[in-house]
Amino acid sequence: MFYCYYNADFTALKMESDGDFLTRLSFTDKNQIPPNKDVDIPVFDDVKKWLNIYFSGKAPDFTPAIKLTGTDFQMKVWARLTEIPFGKTVTYGELAKEIAAKTGKEKMSAQAIGGAVGKNPIGIIVPCHRVIGRDGSLTGFAGGIEVKKRLLELERAFDL
Repeated sequence: MFYCYYNADFTALKMESDGDFLTRLSFTDKNQIPPNKDVDIPVFDDVKKWLNIYFSGKAPDFTPAIKLTGTDFQMKVWARLTEIPFGKTVTYGELAKEIAAKTGKEKMSAQAIGGAVGKNPIGIIVPCHRVIGRDGSLTGFAGGIEVKKRLLELERAFDL
């Protein structure tokens, strides 16, 4: 596995790769980033380019090479997350209804969706931050609620 770090104004990210694909993009403490430990491989260059565009407040027009690994259910939820447009949000309940319909189930719990969303290994690029509570509340997020709020403000999803 290869590792690289990315600093944004209000958060830091750790990239992990198998050498060909981004396999994890997770939030980390800026104070925990080791000096000069980045590995320079093409996928990290692509991810940095994507993040530079994103953190400038624009929707990137490409997706870096990513590899998601999870259960069939998680993969369905994560695939749906990638369809949420920049600057838009959906609720856990809305996702539950959509995934239930796609899988032929009568209903599905928003909590089940929340569990899958919470295990998303590639934050921001697979935009789990765009999923909110049914009342518009910002709930559970690996980077913390304040970072989720800042990401949604960056996308102008709504004023918080």
